Amino acid sequence: MTRKSIHRHPEEERRASVIRVRKIVGQLNAVERMIDEDHECVEILLQIVSARRGLKSLAEKLIHSHTRHCIEEAHTLAEGRRKLRELLTVLERYVE
Repeated sequence: MTRKSIHRHPEEERRASVIRVRKIVGQLNAVERMIDEDHECVEILLQIVSARRGLKSLAEKLIHSHTRHCIEEAHTLAEGRRKLRELLTVLERYVE
């Protein structure tokens, strides 16, 4: 998906999202390390579950943020509708 315009989210939300991403990356790095070190499958799967939950939580936060900051605060009704259609397209892929 290409970025059509520069949009600024609240700094606090951006920082929180970056922290979440770093935690998820750490979990995925741990999965790689555990596989390389031949850990038990259950241990690896538990780490994958944690990373998956982290991704789900991040996605939910971004969905809410997009609704509040991008759709509700759109400059025009047409822009708001376009942003809502974009979100619905992404959500269709998200729930697959």
